[in-house]
Amino acid sequence: MIEQTSHYDRVDGMPFFEALVAGFYRRVATDDVLRPLYPERDLAPAQRRLTLFLAQYWGGPRTYDQERGHPRLRMRHVPFAIDAVARDRWLLHMRAALAERTAEVPIPADAAADLDRYLEMAAEAMRNRG
Repeated sequence: MIEQTSHYDRVDGMPFFEALVAGFYRRVATDDVLRPLYPERDLAPAQRRLTLFLAQYWGGPRTYDQERGHPRLRMRHVPFAIDAVARDRWLLHMRAALAERTAEVPIPADAAADLDRYLEMAAEAMRNRG
């Protein structure tokens, strides 16, 4: 029997997702389009939630579900006006964070490509305005 390895394990687990999301939120903190979408003054809680979500989605611990229940991502993002500009800015910063992280700690090329495809899909899925 062939054992499948999750993307979470292939990218070195939680340290990868922590660094990826930290890089993203460093960019969000100074972004004039995205920063206003975050009602909390401190971005740390949002950073933690995204880290846990991505880690779980890619095969890691189910901490996100244990703490927050089913992700219901579209429902959770409805209160925020996410238009094409915000979508594109989110994707720009996530891709920059992914490039930064993989330059520091390379991951398998197919895993990086899968992550990039997911980020593009997720960015569009959260868009709820023209």
